[in-house]
Amino acid sequence: MPENEDAKLAEKPRAGVVTCPACDLHVSVTEPNDAVDLYRRHANVTGHDVEWERVAFDADVGSDDVKTALTELGENHPDGVELGRLAAALADNGVAIGETLDAVRDLRMSGEIYEPRDDYVLVV
Repeated sequence: MPENEDAKLAEKPRAGVVTCPACDLHVSVTEPNDAVDLYRRHANVTGHDVEWERVAFDADVGSDDVKTALTELGENHPDGVELGRLAAALADNGVAIGETLDAVRDLRMSGEIYEPRDDYVLVV
């Protein structure tokens, strides 16, 4: 790869790094929802959960409860909180990506949250 290609790749913004401890997967993701897409594909093929290793964007919440965290993040994201951002925020509090997505599905089915667009959610 030419040097200018390496420089362009290095300058590309990253949302963070997602890993799978079971199979040594280690992937940089550009957007927070890329981590969710990776989780879905990887879990479907291997049955493994992936986790955030490093997050390069602000995603701090004070709770490990999905609805509470979503309410908190929704204050700064009125058009919807990316599932990847929610998963990253909860990962800091010990909640796995798969657990977050399961809780989101349950909350959506109970009508407590809605999806204004694909993979973006808000509390009703």
